[in-house]
Amino acid sequence: MPFTVSAPTHSDLTIKKSRFIGCVQPMADRAAAQAHVDALWKQHPGAAHICWALMAGGQSAAVDDGEPGGTAGRPMLDVLRHHDLDGVQATVVRYFGGVKLGAGGLVRAYTDAVAQALLAADKVPLQRMATLQCLVPYALEGLLRREVEAAGATLLDVRHGSLVTLQLRLPEAQAHGFVQRVNDHGQGRVGWTDAPD
Repeated sequence: MPFTVSAPTHSDLTIKKSRFIGCVQPMADRAAAQAHVDALWKQHPGAAHICWALMAGGQSAAVDDGEPGGTAGRPMLDVLRHHDLDGVQATVVRYFGGVKLGAGGLVRAYTDAVAQALLAADKVPLQRMATLQCLVPYALEGLLRREVEAAGATLLDVRHGSLVTLQLRLPEAQAHGFVQRVNDHGQGRVGWTDAPD
């Protein structure tokens, strides 16, 4: 089962006068990951490199940012894979200290920065989510809202037309039971449609 991290955690290593500031944090997708790296450049304008790796629902990335190919992004990505993480970005901000580390030294430094940040991370099981959409008569809207709340689901959208259309998100494992419960209470007056992507 894949895991994610509940909150950002950091590390700060100095290796042969170079400073490596590591961070591991939850991240939804590649666009959000790139936006985070852009923000890091604003926070650390004097940094020599900001290398990063991403595992997010099939979107992976390994960016060396000017370090020799394969010495930063790929080793960081390997650490995320080794810990079976998804929906997670690792970043390492490097301030160059004037001493070259060599390819092996760089791999160790970037790997250690991510591994150290992960030591403090709270890893939580990653839940696959399902989006459901149903149509109900106005008389059943209150019932459905109570069921959504009781299930701990998130109500994404409600539209009022000839029927009330409700769109909600909940853990995939709970979806079947939720639909069955609502159908039982609705006595055949609840219609289910495919939720738009």
